[in-house]
Amino acid sequence: MDTNSQNTAKAVTRRNFVQGATAAGLSTLAISKGAHAAGSDVIKFGLVGCGGRGTGAASQIMNSPHPTQLVAMGDAFMDKVEGSHNRLSKQYKDKVTVTKDTMFAGYDAYQKVIDSGVDLVAFATPPGFRPFHVEAAVNAGKHVFMEKPVCVDGAGAQRVLDAAAKAKKQNTAIAVGLQRRHQPDYQETIKRLQDGAIGDILYMRAFWNGGGVWTRGRQEGQSELEYQMRNWYYFNWLCGDHITEQHIHNLDVINWLKDAYPVKANGMGGREVRGNPANDGDAKNHGEIFDHHFVEYEYADGTRMYSQCRHIRGCYNSVSEHAYGSKGSSDINRSTILAGEDAWRFRGQRVSGHQQEQLNLIDALSKGEVYNEGVYGAMSSLTSVLGRLATYSGKVVTMDQALKTKSTMPEHISWDSEAPVMPGPDGLYPAAAIPGNFKIA
Repeated sequence: MDTNSQNTAKAVTRRNFVQGATAAGLSTLAISKGAHAAGSDVIKFGLVGCGGRGTGAASQIMNSPHPTQLVAMGDAFMDKVEGSHNRLSKQYKDKVTVTKDTMFAGYDAYQKVIDSGVDLVAFATPPGFRPFHVEAAVNAGKHVFMEKPVCVDGAGAQRVLDAAAKAKKQNTAIAVGLQRRHQPDYQETIKRLQDGAIGDILYMRAFWNGGGVWTRGRQEGQSELEYQMRNWYYFNWLCGDHITEQHIHNLDVINWLKDAYPVKANGMGGREVRGNPANDGDAKNHGEIFDHHFVEYEYADGTRMYSQCRHIRGCYNSVSEHAYGSKGSSDINRSTILAGEDAWRFRGQRVSGHQQEQLNLIDALSKGEVYNEGVYGAMSSLTSVLGRLATYSGKVVTMDQALKTKSTMPEHISWDSEAPVMPGPDGLYPAAAIPGNFKIA
């Protein structure tokens, strides 16, 4: 979960908006005549996934200087819908026109939001659901914003790639919550590096090391499936492990820099603390995922990215990206380049990437312009899946193998469904994989 995902709800000035939109290069976008409802200047949108990130995304959409209305909301749980609605309606008042008839709960809530007369759907559910949610929205001719990651397995990545291709053909937008690509500091740093500021790039490093995120304990009367849905971060079928849910941001920055995706990876990882009652005070709520991954990714040209992500308290923390070249180096996240007399540091205005990505999207749609971020969203998500497969298996895994992996999402799911994984008699979940024994499917 993004550490910056909570919306600050600060007013957006027209000056800041224009500066950020210009930096994003939106003037190059293709034109569409169907940006929103004919005869209306208001972009009507629906929210699917009403947790903290979804509520933040809805806020940031409504912070646009262009007219927007939140008209429908959906989540697996009605308490999530109601809590998000209460917060948003108090702050945005007339921009929130959701009624009881357009507040939906359950596994089919996404389809009801899609069918509610919206122009744009924002998806912020657990990422295991993202591929078929987005597919349904694209099939209905809707514009899409989807939070990262956009899949947790190869089958999901392929589904998103197919949806992105269809959206491009029908000229509907797909935006992806990899917000660093909308930040002027990152944009200028990446451009300088691609233009040769540190010479030939020899290798890269990427980190998301921190203490971990929230857990949600089991409540009396909950089914196993409801418990996993509410504590979704710790189950692969919903989250894809923290290398996918969080570290995708840093992996995507390196893919952006390379303008390419890795072709293979090897790595190591495990559960040093997580799930071990002797070391983990919340072991029963830490599900099946690993607490550390180290991956060496290789690109087609032979360059390598060295990747670390860890959820263990009291250790070295870093959320950052770095590049090393024949003439110097760059701390990309700090927007600095060290190259002798050509040293450089970004001195422009820094903006919130979460806010800027929504300003850019709504501005484009208001002008009848469409862009599509679906391919890099899917491929950077698949890059994280590739890394997870490498650490789970302990073997060298290719991107082609990763793309061919089967869906971990149940084909049909309802509140009567059995949870895909189950705890042992002690209430603990076995580790998602044992390196050396894990089979890539």
